[in-house]
Amino acid sequence: MNRGLRILPLLIATAFAAVPLLIAAPTPASADHAWGSYHWAQTSNPLTLQVGDNVSGAWDAYLDEAIEDWSESSILDLTKVTGNSNPKNCRATAGRIEACNSKYGNNGWLGIAQIWISGGHIIQATTKVNDTYFNTATYNTQAWRRLVMCQEIAHDFGLDHQDENFNNANLGSCMDYTNDPDGGAGGASSNDLSNEHPDSHDLEQLVAIYGHTHSTATTGSTPAPGRSGTAADEGPNNLAELGRPTGRKDGYGRDIHFEKNLPDGRKIVTHVFWALPGLGGPPAPGRP
Repeated sequence: MNRGLRILPLLIATAFAAVPLLIAAPTPASADHAWGSYHWAQTSNPLTLQVGDNVSGAWDAYLDEAIEDWSESSILDLTKVTGNSNPKNCRATAGRIEACNSKYGNNGWLGIAQIWISGGHIIQATTKVNDTYFNTATYNTQAWRRLVMCQEIAHDFGLDHQDENFNNANLGSCMDYTNDPDGGAGGASSNDLSNEHPDSHDLEQLVAIYGHTHSTATTGSTPAPGRSGTAADEGPNNLAELGRPTGRKDGYGRDIHFEKNLPDGRKIVTHVFWALPGLGGPPAPGRP
């Protein structure tokens, strides 16, 4: 379905839903799922951000969809460019996102988003999706691939989850954890929504995050061909190397947010999308 046609009913429903709120209260509720205060610095709006394509043909369509979906925002313009990294190490490039897929191993995660912070702003970011699990029957579906790619790319520009309970009815957003990404029969509800794309609350939150400008930008640098970077530009993949957990947990009680200070003064912040317990992911604490 055309992306614009998919968004149109949601926008119409949102507009009608706002009418009684305007009557009942002077200030309508707004989205509040920013990932802390993490954001890129930009000198003008919309924020223009490059996404390096280091993914294989099996992932190209899902990366394209995520870029198109998030560019529906009035405040964000993503552009796909040639990748600058080996997918296996997915080394970050200053000023942009690098998106990668590879067999990262039986480490429990479907996808991770990693951002490098300096001076209080994001300066580079990576999204990695783990083919060790996406090559299995459970996760090798269009719905799971769409959900995870959509969510991890969004973490890279500072958007957080709307909900972290895997077992309730879908909210209709890829920023909502679920055990049934395409909704409908088989999940918590027989008629719940698909979680494969952003919803209006996600787009509203982006406006809240990026509705201002800075004197200098952390986006848009053009690396030299063949840039190799340093080891500090390679985000760790395994739990023991991610740094300290910050206390953020998913609906199964598993740590999902980590911070690691680098010797050069920068900090790597990681968001982990764990596989489901018993289906590749670590068990819920206190359970077998």
